[in-house]
Amino acid sequence: MKKRIVIKVGSNVLTRSDGKLDVTRVSALVDQIAWLRQNDYEVILVSSGAMASGRGELRVNHSLDSVEQRQLFSAVGQVKLIGLYYDLFREFGIHVGQVLTMKENFEPGEQYENQRACMTVMLENEVLPIVNENDTVSVTELMFTDNDELSGLIAQMMKAETLVLLSNIDGIFDRHPDDPEAQLIREVAPDHDLSEYIQPEKSAFGRGGMHSKYTTASKVQQQGIRVIIANGERDDILIDLVQDKLSVPHTEFIPCN
Repeated sequence: MKKRIVIKVGSNVLTRSDGKLDVTRVSALVDQIAWLRQNDYEVILVSSGAMASGRGELRVNHSLDSVEQRQLFSAVGQVKLIGLYYDLFREFGIHVGQVLTMKENFEPGEQYENQRACMTVMLENEVLPIVNENDTVSVTELMFTDNDELSGLIAQMMKAETLVLLSNIDGIFDRHPDDPEAQLIREVAPDHDLSEYIQPEKSAFGRGGMHSKYTTASKVQQQGIRVIIANGERDDILIDLVQDKLSVPHTEFIPCN
């Protein structure tokens, strides 16, 4: 029986310090997902990075407002990003399919069922779904807070066993991570409130942050799904996590029974 896992990789993992896409990091991520697939995991990938791809591709010599930037860079970047994933996964003989969604598709009804059916038939035919928000049209209050929220909804929709949120830090700490006295919180029981430890700031290149990851993880664990927050910049982090290597830093939200 294959184990179903949703992996969300954030913009801070996929981008370099200049804000452009880190192709080396994307390649390392693909290598790990290919290993998971070879070891009886069904993987759904929720990937940020379209904006970074577009920003690195286009040179715009006039000013754009925030909505115009989001639409333009995402439209151009999504093509480049999915093309990169296509080429890298093809080296392992893995077929990929693109799923662009919007928040309204998660309301009960026909759109919800169609979206679930689409990803189900992809998995049944060993196609790896790569999911992102449709940024070219989702520019209102109906947007997802970020891809953390999206990945949580996908994990629940597809009844995943595990949701992994990859960030650029090791997990949730009991004080600011830069504090030398900070201790990583390894496990979070259901209904254990960690809000006092969560910093409100957002990530450098994405819309999320640790507050978003904590909110998503708390909701998803209530649905009986294991959630892990870990550092996507660590070598082989996904492989180490599924092999339950205790030495690997991460924060795990224990699912409700």
